Amino acid sequence: MGKRRKARELVLSSLYSYEIKGGSSAETFSDFLSKSKLDPPSKLFASDLYHKIINNIENIDIMIKGCVKNWDFSRLSVVDKNILRMGICELLFFGDVPRKVSIDESIELAKKYGGEDSGSFVNGVLDAIAKNLDSR
Repeated sequence: MGKRRKARELVLSSLYSYEIKGGSSAETFSDFLSKSKLDPPSKLFASDLYHKIINNIENIDIMIKGCVKNWDFSRLSVVDKNILRMGICELLFFGDVPRKVSIDESIELAKKYGGEDSGSFVNGVLDAIAKNLDSR
C-alpha cells in the first residue's frame, strides 16, 4: 500500500471520529497523527488534506449536495461523505495530484471502507465534480 494511501486512511479515520464524537477537530487529528507510523512527508500530506477539508467543509458539502440532488445529504453514510470530502478537497487544492489519482484513490477507499455500492457512488459524484471543474 502506498504511503499516501495510508495518509488518506488516517485522514478518513480522523474525519470519521470528528464527525461521530465531535470535540476539537485539531485535537482529533493530532491524536490520530501522533499514533501513526507515517513518514514525515506523508504526515505533512495528511495534515494538509485534513485541515483543508475542515477549513472548507461548508463549500465542499455544497458541492456534494449539488451532485446528489435526489438524495438527502443527511442520509449519506459518514464514510461515503468523508471520502467525498477528501476527494473533492484533492481536486480543488492539490494540483500536484492528478485528478485521476485522486478519484481512483477515493474509489478504492470507498470499496474498502464503505458499503456495497460506495465505490460506484463515489466515482459518479467525483467524476461529475471533476467535469464541472473542467468546464469552469
